[in-house]
Amino acid sequence: MTTSRRTLLASALFGAGYVGLRALATGLPAAALLKGRNAVAQVGACTDPSKAQFIIFNTLGSGDPLNANCPGTYADSRIVHTSDPLMAATSLTLAGTPTTAAKPWSTLPQSVLDRTCFWHLRTNTPIHPEEPSVLKLYGATAPSEMLPSLLSKHQAACLGTVQAQPLTLGAVNPSEALSYEGRALPSLPPLALKTTLTNPRGPLSNLQALRDDTLGKLDGIYRNQATKAQRAYLDSVMTSQTQARNINQDLLEALSSITDNSVEAQIKAAIVLIRMNVTPVVGIRIPFGGDNHNDTGLVEETTETISGVAAIKSMMEQLAAAGLSDRVTFMSLNVFGRTLGAGSLGGRQHNENHQVSLTIGKAFRGGVIGGVRPVGDDFGCTGIDPTTGRTGTGIAAGETLASFGKTTLASVGVADEVIGYAISAGQVVSGALA
Repeated sequence: MTTSRRTLLASALFGAGYVGLRALATGLPAAALLKGRNAVAQVGACTDPSKAQFIIFNTLGSGDPLNANCPGTYADSRIVHTSDPLMAATSLTLAGTPTTAAKPWSTLPQSVLDRTCFWHLRTNTPIHPEEPSVLKLYGATAPSEMLPSLLSKHQAACLGTVQAQPLTLGAVNPSEALSYEGRALPSLPPLALKTTLTNPRGPLSNLQALRDDTLGKLDGIYRNQATKAQRAYLDSVMTSQTQARNINQDLLEALSSITDNSVEAQIKAAIVLIRMNVTPVVGIRIPFGGDNHNDTGLVEETTETISGVAAIKSMMEQLAAAGLSDRVTFMSLNVFGRTLGAGSLGGRQHNENHQVSLTIGKAFRGGVIGGVRPVGDDFGCTGIDPTTGRTGTGIAAGETLASFGKTTLASVGVADEVIGYAISAGQVVSGALA
C-alpha cells in the first residue's frame, strides 16, 4: 500500500486532521473537537447514553446452517442433525431456562449464554444475492436503509464516534457489502487496517505528541469559555500522557498480531476500531458451514460450527479483557438458513422459511425467541409472542424479520417513535430484552 493510499485511508477512518485519533489521545469526544468554540456547550448531548452499544455485526450471503444446530431445533425428532459426537445434543441453560443445542454452544461461558438470544426468523428468500434486501428487512426500513446502518446512524451521537457509517471487515462478495443511506460502503480487510496504522509514519506512531498538540491548541477555548461544571467534566475525561502511551502500545500490539484476513483477524480489527471510537457498527464474517448442498455427512457444517462458536467465545474473551463486555453487542443476520428435514445428511438446501440470528449483549435476556414448525416437506419458523419471546401468534412468521430489527434498535435505546418510522413492520419483542 502506497503512502498516499495509507494517508487517504487513515483520513477516512479518523476524519480530517485525525480528529478520531485526537479524541482517543485526549479523551475528549470527537464531536466536541469538531465543533470548535461551540464544543463545550454540546458535550454530553445524548438522550440515553446508558443503553448505547457498539455492535459487531455478523452477516453472510452464503446462507449458512447456523439454524440447524442451535437451541429450538431439538424438540422435533424429525429435524436432522449430524451424528458426530462433537456435535451431540447437549443440555445448557439460557438465563436459567433449560434448553438443548449442539455441543459447541455449551462451551460458551454461562455469563455469555445468559445474554444470548437465538432468534428463529423467516427471511422470505432462498436467493444468495438477496442479502442486501434481507439487511433492509425486505422493504420495512425507511428510506431503504440497512439494519446495520440504522443501528450505526442512531448511535453515533451517543457514542461520539468519528463517523456514523458502519465499517465492514469481512465481506467476500458484493452482496455482503454494507450500505449507508443507499451508498455502497467499501470493505476494509484487517491487513489493510494494520498496514495503515502500524507503519513507522502511521497515525499511531506517537499518540502522546498528538495529545499534547491537541490540548495545547484547545486549552484557551475550553478554559476561558467553559463553565466550572464543564471544566470539571473536561478534566475528568482528559487522558494523561501515561494513559495515551499505554493505549498506543496496546493498540499497536493488537494490530501487529494480525497476519491475515481470517475470522480471528477480523475480530481483533473490530475491537481495535471500537477502542478507537471510529464507528458504532463493524461488520464481520464468521462462517458456520457455508453453502453446503453437497456436504456429505455434514462434515463441513460440523467443522465450521465448532470453529464459529470458538470464534464467538474468543471475541467475548477479548472484549472482557478490554473492559468492553457491557459496551459491545454481537448480532448476526444471514440471507437465509438451511433445510432441516429428511435427506439433509447429504447436504442442506436453501430455506427461506427459517434462519437463526444471534444477539449477545447486556441488553438481552438469554433465551430462544420463537421456534420451529413443519412447513411443507421441511421446517420453518413459528410466530412469536412479543411479550414472552416464545412461540406465539402475536407476531406472524412473515413479520419476524422486521420484529428482530425493531428489537435490536430498542435494545440500544432508540426511541419508540423513531423505531416506528425507521421500520414500518413488526413489533418490539420485549421478552428478549433484559
